[in-house]
Amino acid sequence: MSVMSWRRSPIAARHRALGSDLEDWNGMETAWTYSTSDLADEHEAIRTKAALMDVSGLKKVHVVGEHSHHILQLLTTRDVRKIYPGKSSYAAMLTDAGKFADDCILYRTGPNAWMVVHGSGAGYEELNRAASGKNVSILFDDDLQDLSLQGPLAVEYLSKHVPGIRDLPYFHQMQTTLFGKHVMISRTGYTGERGYEIFCRREDALEIWDTILGEGKEMGIIPASFTCLDWLRVESYLLFYPYDNSQMFPFENEGPGDTLWELGLDFTVSPGKTGFRGAEEHYRLKGKERFKIFGVLADTDQITEAGDELWSNGKKVGVITCGMYSRLTNRSMAIARMDVDAAVQGTPLEVRGANVKCSAIAHTITFDDPKKEKRNAK
Repeated sequence: MSVMSWRRSPIAARHRALGSDLEDWNGMETAWTYSTSDLADEHEAIRTKAALMDVSGLKKVHVVGEHSHHILQLLTTRDVRKIYPGKSSYAAMLTDAGKFADDCILYRTGPNAWMVVHGSGAGYEELNRAASGKNVSILFDDDLQDLSLQGPLAVEYLSKHVPGIRDLPYFHQMQTTLFGKHVMISRTGYTGERGYEIFCRREDALEIWDTILGEGKEMGIIPASFTCLDWLRVESYLLFYPYDNSQMFPFENEGPGDTLWELGLDFTVSPGKTGFRGAEEHYRLKGKERFKIFGVLADTDQITEAGDELWSNGKKVGVITCGMYSRLTNRSMAIARMDVDAAVQGTPLEVRGANVKCSAIAHTITFDDPKKEKRNAK
């Protein structure tokens, strides 16, 4: 385990039994891979059946008090007044320069109560800074674990235990019980499938993990590792900070930071919203994209890797940030940072990597379920 990890997993023993060394992510012991299963099997389970993942490394922060909506309105790109208790929304946080700083899901849990779940950006620090002098409490909650059951059979399994789960719409959550334990179940995930995140207390996580995998085995539900998310997100246009960002792929003579226009995340800005941090710069930078996040469909049965270069007409036009190969569709796909004029469907490309050299085309993301019908299914 990395010496960086200061957040302890209550199901660490289960991850180790599956062959994980528990490497660090976000300060949390995380099962990046399992030696007892294949990433392709985990990917296939989530696309065709279901799998259970421990994504507790996400940081969970309660924002409580009469000024809670005010600081979230200031810090995030969403109009939080439209998020009612029981609903959630995916949002971005920007710097003063209008560049992407972090993304998060805003869960409204009461009139003056929110939970903000964010990744490895500066979300927690920004919340604390914005709360200074306001009537609001910022509470980092590491007792709360996040077990993610994702895939088409997730609702079939949960419906045996949770009344009303079939009626829970996408990006909504419910306070309920599971196996007699108090939980919050959210219809969200990071896979492009219909799935559910189960927020539970630390002391209940092990029993919930064991029970789902024990009961779900005959349905084909298996444990999946954190790296499996990379395969799923490539197909579903889900970016992962900082791995797709200029923090990893810096511009010459420029500091890190990408615009929402470049990342394709401008949809996270509520129509007409102004006054949030970085808003003026965000709007000013429209049309000034230095690159675009785009997809690559490679003519190979190999997996392209982060850092593999993309060439067209004798010049470098991009770099791959994350690749995967799906045996379900027999396609090698990738997310890439690409020159704006190359980021057009069908642009002929050449992949030049240490392990892969092949022809390819620029391809729109999403590769899988572009209309999000699975995620939104009734």
